[in-house]
Amino acid sequence: MQSWVFVEAAASVDPPLIAIEEIGRDEIEIQVDLEKWDALAIDHRNLLFWHEVGRIQNDAVPRDGWEMAALAIGLGGAIGELWVQDGLLLLMALGLSGFAGYRLYLKNNSEKRLADAIAADERAIDLACRFGYTLPNAFKSLGGALKDLAEQTRKKKKRSFYDDRLEALRKSAGKARAEMAQQQGSRQSVTSENVYG
Repeated sequence: MQSWVFVEAAASVDPPLIAIEEIGRDEIEIQVDLEKWDALAIDHRNLLFWHEVGRIQNDAVPRDGWEMAALAIGLGGAIGELWVQDGLLLLMALGLSGFAGYRLYLKNNSEKRLADAIAADERAIDLACRFGYTLPNAFKSLGGALKDLAEQTRKKKKRSFYDDRLEALRKSAGKARAEMAQQQGSRQSVTSENVYG
């Protein structure tokens, strides 16, 4: 993964804390706002970074596709065909625009973005456990990082996005806690049944 994923300092005016972008066919860049990044606790940084790694592993990287070009071509063609007054080509241009617009809607749908983010959060928890975090600490660290991000953001829509992720994380933590309790209970019942050897 190191050969096709690059970590760079964000260069835009008001960058997000951490973002990913496809820069080539098989190359992905993780951009980090270093000022904000240094203000976070190390465990929060780790989990946020692993969230982005989870997005890459889940193939949820935003890609520049053909949709915007097709939408522009279709709209330009529709205007041109209105001028020429050719009905069939006008319908074809509008159809191309409609299809490209629908694809853009599917790609930028907020429900899909939330589902992708929740899946990446679960992947980040798995990665954290693989790198030595206990399951409760991984959940606490990611939850703390999401709370910090929600408090720092000024946009209501972005804040509600973080709140939805936090709610999903709480549900996931509850499930994990119940599974751990069930496993603990089954281990205790096995040891208590084997008292007589």
